[in-house]
Amino acid sequence: MMLYGIPNCSTVKKARTWLDQQNITYEFHDFKKQGISEATLNQWLGQVEWEKLVNRAGMTWRGLEDSEKAAVTDAVSAARLMQEKTSVIKRPVLVDNGKILSLGFTEAAYTKLFGQ
Repeated sequence: MMLYGIPNCSTVKKARTWLDQQNITYEFHDFKKQGISEATLNQWLGQVEWEKLVNRAGMTWRGLEDSEKAAVTDAVSAARLMQEKTSVIKRPVLVDNGKILSLGFTEAAYTKLFGQ
């Protein structure tokens, strides 16, 4: 299982803490250090709509020029932006064997997911 995110993101920290407390094993993929591949993004975009994967409530999105925001109109343009600015990806993304298990984090959702 892989948890994708940014280490200093408060939501990612909560997810990691929860998984650690439940003794659930996972690997952490740091978007800032490791980036994200086009293949991985395309796999995710085959599972969820690009509008759900792009975090339009975050500081990175809000800091974009209006023209940059307007240019994101479909999965291809969203993937391009997410590769350039990984902080715009909704996080954390919890993946197992290529399947997105969860996008974002709430304790209730993780509890239900893992039957804790």
